[in-house]
Amino acid sequence: MTITRRDFLAAGALAATTRPAAYFGPHPFIESHPKAVFIRRTHVSQKLDGPAKLREGLTLAREIFVPLAKPGIPISHRIILKPNVCPVRSRRPEMENWGTSTDAQFYEGLIMGLKELGLKKLSFVEANNFPGWNLQGFVDIHDRHGVEMNEPERRIRNFREGYEITWTKVPEAVVYTRIPHYTPVNQPDTWLLNIAKWKAHGMCLSQSVKNNQGLVVRPYVSFCTGWPMVTGAPGFMKPDIHPRVEAVVNKLFQQHLKLNYARYDSRAELGPIRQEIWAHKTCDNLSVLKTGLAMIEGIVGRDGNGFGFGQDYLTNLVMFGKDPFRVDLVGLYLGGHEPGNVNMYRIAKERGLSDTFNPWEVPIYEWIGGKAVPRKLTDFPRTPLKTYYLQKQGEPEYHLVNEPFDYDKYKV
Repeated sequence: MTITRRDFLAAGALAATTRPAAYFGPHPFIESHPKAVFIRRTHVSQKLDGPAKLREGLTLAREIFVPLAKPGIPISHRIILKPNVCPVRSRRPEMENWGTSTDAQFYEGLIMGLKELGLKKLSFVEANNFPGWNLQGFVDIHDRHGVEMNEPERRIRNFREGYEITWTKVPEAVVYTRIPHYTPVNQPDTWLLNIAKWKAHGMCLSQSVKNNQGLVVRPYVSFCTGWPMVTGAPGFMKPDIHPRVEAVVNKLFQQHLKLNYARYDSRAELGPIRQEIWAHKTCDNLSVLKTGLAMIEGIVGRDGNGFGFGQDYLTNLVMFGKDPFRVDLVGLYLGGHEPGNVNMYRIAKERGLSDTFNPWEVPIYEWIGGKAVPRKLTDFPRTPLKTYYLQKQGEPEYHLVNEPFDYDKYKV
């Protein structure tokens, strides 16, 4: 699905004509409520209505990114754009696989809104293979708007020489003691916009926190594979892995078994120890990243395995906030799951990266016409996005992780 020149010009005709300010930032209400999550209802009648989705992205960008007269984020900063762009492992028609990635037209609308503010330095970063970038038109979008794209592949000598890589030391490492990100991630004078997709995955739902995984240089980006990419990682990776990683991870895993962490008796292939390792790699990564704004695009939501298997649902929601962990909690709940049962968020609280894994502790606002209106989670529809996360014995392969959870009992 592509945007025609007529569609693009029609959307661009609404562009602001005022002189850009020297600074910009998220709307002051968003900045002053860093623990809140904002939800905007979109109005798209068909999932492949490209012009409608572009308008939704442009309208939202104009409402939540504002020029500032006083110091905020300098217009001269480089903006790092991290949508979720996945190669589709299916031969089904394009229409059946649209929900595997962040919607390209919505994403283009966001870019257009950012450019109206005077931003000229835009960088797309993604570790997934280049063919996936072309599938839904991301390369064309970047060419139209002058967005720089990273080269995902690296040779061993590139890691040694630091070629287009930013190395960051992990202060309280569990798996990775150092993490390599594609430049310009973690470099001075940058600002990160995370635009995740609302979809099911082997880690329950793939949302803001997991989307940051794609900033990590291959093959370090392999978080989900368990021990083979830890104890069995290539030799050049070994110096960047905790020297006592087996003892540390196994000790934490045993503690979580004793604490009755949810579904840790599962015999699924992507099983408990792989989930534990993924969670700690994810926490290592998030501990060294600073997210400017986290967003989950849910104009279309998707169940299944995150790639070729799954169904799309026209859900018409976009969720965003300053804290990617809290944004994900809301996404999990509205996706039909109980967040307390998804152990990564409990581990994040243990490690001090989040102060809650309870969605009922998150202030909720509906974003309407540029204003935040107080709401409750129950004011929004839930869409059951079934996943294959830690399947129980006798449970269907694709299921909801929605068993009741006692947040008062399990405080972490």
